[in-house]
Amino acid sequence: MTRLETGTPAPSFTLTSDKGETVSLGDFSGRKLIIFFYPAAMTPGCTKEACDFRDSLEPLRAAGYDIVGISPDSPAKLTEFVTKESLTYPLLSDQSKETLEAYGAYGEKKLYGKTVVGVIRSTFVVDEEGKIEVARYNVKATGHVASLKKALGLSE
Repeated sequence: MTRLETGTPAPSFTLTSDKGETVSLGDFSGRKLIIFFYPAAMTPGCTKEACDFRDSLEPLRAAGYDIVGISPDSPAKLTEFVTKESLTYPLLSDQSKETLEAYGAYGEKKLYGKTVVGVIRSTFVVDEEGKIEVARYNVKATGHVASLKKALGLSE
């Protein structure tokens, strides 16, 4: 499994959003982008993480960051999740798992002491030139956004 490192080009993607729109990495060219990969909409940990990003959106946007979340959920399930949790940034569907794999966010992981194959909760910051600025794998749902803001110099 490939792990992305600081300075490497971010793998390009074109995925369908919760609104049924096509969203590509190139749409964010010249802007900073936070991409977070999560296992499944409407599960407790993923809801906590998505809501933390929602609640931190203003300071992140003020610092020049856009946010997208990517999971293998269908666009219809993402629409339901966005509506239920009042999420204010795009969620993208990667049902083929190609983008998840390109970012090293899909593969073997430990779950309750067992090795399973699935989404590895991961977050990436892509700079204005499309290069990886921060790559974090196996992040925890709780406290992750605060830790990321601190690493980006955006602590409260």
